[in-house]
Amino acid sequence: MTDYLEVATATETREAAVDLAEHVVAARLAGSAQIIGPVTSVFWHLGEQGTGEEWRLLLYTTGERYPALEAVLLQRHPWDNPQVTATQIVAGSAACLRWLRESVTAQIE
Repeated sequence: MTDYLEVATATETREAAVDLAEHVVAARLAGSAQIIGPVTSVFWHLGEQGTGEEWRLLLYTTGERYPALEAVLLQRHPWDNPQVTATQIVAGSAACLRWLRESVTAQIE
């Protein structure tokens, strides 16, 4: 059975989120992306608590494609140490999961 994942990161601007999403979907590292925002984040950074607006980026992929997706996100992300996390999708419609698997494994024509 294939592992399916929802991968999350965030960016400071909508444009940066769209750029990341378009790149990884075009490279078939993710079958789709959703950009949500702006959202308010409260966090620790460099020893201080902060609050800011971010654009949340959710990407859908398989466990097999995750390492390459993570590498590209870390390479192309505008932040030095971005959040990149993956949550396993434990259930989904058979047609949706088949589409996701095919989307990240199909040959680019």
